[in-house]
Amino acid sequence: MRIITGKYKGRHFDIPRTFKARPTTDFAKENIFNVLNGYIDFENATALDLFSGTGSISLELLSRGCRQVISIEADRDHHRFIRECTKKLTESSPVLLQEKGTAIPAIIPIRGDVFRFLKSCSQQFDFIFADPPYAMKEIRLIPDIIMKKNILREGGIFVLEHGKDNNFTQHPHFIEHRSYGSVNFSLFTLTARADG
Repeated sequence: MRIITGKYKGRHFDIPRTFKARPTTDFAKENIFNVLNGYIDFENATALDLFSGTGSISLELLSRGCRQVISIEADRDHHRFIRECTKKLTESSPVLLQEKGTAIPAIIPIRGDVFRFLKSCSQQFDFIFADPPYAMKEIRLIPDIIMKKNILREGGIFVLEHGKDNNFTQHPHFIEHRSYGSVNFSLFTLTARADG
């Protein structure tokens, strides 16, 4: 697992072979971030990484200058791995966010169920990324949950990674679809498209 660009560009992390997670490939990650650069300035953005798996996207967001990244992962071993990678990245220079006079970590890995987290979340984000298991039945509901919860700031971007069997082009907040091999990304924004 490699960080593509930014402050920690080129840093590698070896993913344990026992992991069941399917990290977004470097090729797909690099290409989708190239697309996203046209939509959002990651510098000082707040980001939420759902179903974070190995933490590949969370670490990339931190490297690209996000002021805060919240990473949600249910698996205990994956969560521990994300925490270890974060510690390795920031041990020489801790990345802290000054909030109301208190320094808090700029990346916060949370172990928990994504849907439970979304139900209780009241914070708003500039960028949300979700990479659920492709076979998850609830995958088609995720865009509606995100939009109805009002956790994406107006003009913010939500990216859903999914398999080829899902099609979100008719969703009122859909703006673009990108495909890189077997990896598909659908992009949404809180501002409805003009023909929606």
